Amino acid sequence: MLKGSMPALVTPFKDGAVDFDTLKRLVDWHVEEGSHGLVPVGTTGESPTLSHQEHEQVIECVVEAAAGRIPVIAGAGSNNTVEAIRFLQHAERVGADAALVVTPYYNKPTQAGLIAHFTMLHDCCELPIIIYNIPGRSAVDMTPATMGELAKLPRIVGVKDATADLARVCMQRITCGPDFLQISGEDATAHGFNAQGGVGCISVTANVAPRLCAEMQEACLGGDYHKALTLQDRLMPLHQAIFTEPGLCGAKYAMSRLGLCDEEMRAPLLPITPPTREKVDAALRHAGLLN
Repeated sequence: MLKGSMPALVTPFKDGAVDFDTLKRLVDWHVEEGSHGLVPVGTTGESPTLSHQEHEQVIECVVEAAAGRIPVIAGAGSNNTVEAIRFLQHAERVGADAALVVTPYYNKPTQAGLIAHFTMLHDCCELPIIIYNIPGRSAVDMTPATMGELAKLPRIVGVKDATADLARVCMQRITCGPDFLQISGEDATAHGFNAQGGVGCISVTANVAPRLCAEMQEACLGGDYHKALTLQDRLMPLHQAIFTEPGLCGAKYAMSRLGLCDEEMRAPLLPITPPTREKVDAALRHAGLLN
């Protein structure tokens, strides 16, 4: 169920507030474009600057708008275990299909602390949990051995791996088993990640080019890596351009150029600079999304 192209959904704003009408339209658009799932309130959804109330409202809005057409994997992470429990239990209550839980950031727990954190979250609800391992943001790296211990829990079902280390996929197949869902968290290496044993991507670029990202993932899942590489060639300049500055800023600008949502974001993030705008525009044309 949790495979393929799953956009790490942006949170649209208008005049400083969450734009729920646009959010609902984006959900419908992603379903029409072939996205295989949606992941609201991750980093790309500006979770650090959403209030707890907004966080929960966005999850509920996306679940209601998706209406069971595609899975919703609710962002539910925190470096505060009690707070993460709250988000998980709320996501379960409103009908999310699974939860994405980041390794605790800033407080830098040990590997034993990671096991304790994720075990408590596993035990607090019945939702399947995908670990989000992103050492560059969280300052802690869950080792394959630790992940293997957590994979023994029945509802720890997979990982969003944003290490950009393709060898991790093979290492985690050894410690977690081949049925553990390995999902890329890095657009630029998603094609190679799948070749190593991955089953999809929680993608920033899929906010902008959901159909191309979905087709690339479907080609990989079907074993047609030549077709997938042709699609990745179209997407690669867009991956690079979007991440020239913080990825959600690049994604929101690209989406604004396609008429999907406003570019607005919350401080401390800022709109991308003119040179990066030119780079994104060129990448949109290369992908065939902009004349």
